[in-house]
Amino acid sequence: MGIAGLWSVWKPPTGDITHSFTMLTINADDHPFMRQYHKSEDEKRMVVILSEHDYEAWLSAPANQSRDFLRQFPADNLLGEQPQQSLL
Repeated sequence: MGIAGLWSVWKPPTGDITHSFTMLTINADDHPFMRQYHKSEDEKRMVVILSEHDYEAWLSAPANQSRDFLRQFPADNLLGEQPQQSLL
């Protein structure tokens, strides 16, 4: 599974190399699967899951085309357990 993210490497004056990364998320309020995993009053979020055929395109996309990848992954392609009642 590929998740869209951003990464950076920085070398401060102290010489210690710092690696950082983030996984991108999008709103999932209306996603039939992911909306089950948040409290009802909370905003629903999901990571941006990339299809395997999009991996190279994501890695080589110019910044102005990155937004094209920020879409919900189809619920039918996700598997998981029912969340505990306390989250609903």
